[in-house]
Amino acid sequence: MRETNTGVREISVGEFEVMIENHDDLLVVDVRDAAEFERGHIPGALLIPLGTLAEVPTENLLGVHQKNTLVLCSQNGIRSAQAVDKLQQKGFQNVYSLAGGISRWKSHGFALVTK
Repeated sequence: MRETNTGVREISVGEFEVMIENHDDLLVVDVRDAAEFERGHIPGALLIPLGTLAEVPTENLLGVHQKNTLVLCSQNGIRSAQAVDKLQQKGFQNVYSLAGGISRWKSHGFALVTK
């Protein structure tokens, strides 16, 4: 894990794989748009586009998961880092951005599922 200059915590694909195996409370949130999500996403991911996070009070979307470990992903990790920053400002503590996003996940040979 590394922390960016803005305080966003990023995890590598390897660290994410360990989290998947060891965290029962893990929630994966994909912040891409619906069309991107349908083309392929991490198994079990919940779709909440970045724009929705910005428009709808976070408590309405993820309030029940505030104590869970959240890993946010986007295509290349840029939008997920923005979403992590927003959630941290709202009091979420165990929230991470997948460094390199879906692109890096795929490049490491992990599968995506389609809808």
